[in-house]
Amino acid sequence: MPSIVGNIKIISVGSSGIVHIGDAVQLSPESTSKTFAGSGSFNTGDFITTNSAVNATNTLDPDVADSTQSTVGNKGVI
Repeated sequence: MPSIVGNIKIISVGSSGIVHIGDAVQLSPESTSKTFAGSGSFNTGDFITTNSAVNATNTLDPDVADSTQSTVGNKGVI
């Protein structure tokens, strides 16, 4: 379905990131990772103000194998 996209601002794209504007049937990641982030993380914008008191992020991960999304068969063809 066609759509109108307004102004966008892309600061950076990682090595396995996807930027797609428009219609898509399926977007499949080629890699997965586990990320730990604390209070006030992952804020985007031009004028961010974050006020966080004392905080801690639990990064204990006793699993030998994580149940992250499988990427088998997701290698794209260019």
